[in-house]
Amino acid sequence: MSPEAQLLNALAFAATKHRDQRRKDAEASPYINHPIALAQLLANTGGVTDPVVLQAAVLHDTVEDTDTSLEELTTHFGPQVAAVVAELTDDKALPKAQRKALQVEHAPHKSPQAALVKLADKTCNLRDIATSPPADWPLQRRRDYFDWALQVVQGLPAVSPALRAAFDAAYARRP
Repeated sequence: MSPEAQLLNALAFAATKHRDQRRKDAEASPYINHPIALAQLLANTGGVTDPVVLQAAVLHDTVEDTDTSLEELTTHFGPQVAAVVAELTDDKALPKAQRKALQVEHAPHKSPQAALVKLADKTCNLRDIATSPPADWPLQRRRDYFDWALQVVQGLPAVSPALRAAFDAAYARRP
């Protein structure tokens, strides 16, 4: 199967899994817009062509936020994609504060593929919060998110100067 077909299969899978989910912005935009934005940022700004990274980008929240299992991802997309998604998946059984602390702690140990997706994820999240923040997020919560995202990104292995510049530009819009 071609890399393009693999990516389209991942997009279709993610769209199905996230079909009833909405973003937290005031417009309640479709959730699938977020993973698509990551893949676009990786490909268009980062020049990423690795099909594993692009598939992991569109699938990165499926295990964490839907009924998808890592075994299901392995079956449909192979062990490499599933392994990258596993690196990006928070344990929802843990309290939110602990999950956030673990993202900072684990950032330096990410594989280059997972680091690319994590960097794109934080960049897209900052862009979204700056342009269309969650309706119930006061200013301090938005600022705290920006500062926490910076801690995560600062710990990541250096993987793409262009993507890091995109993150820095997004961070510069800190409310």
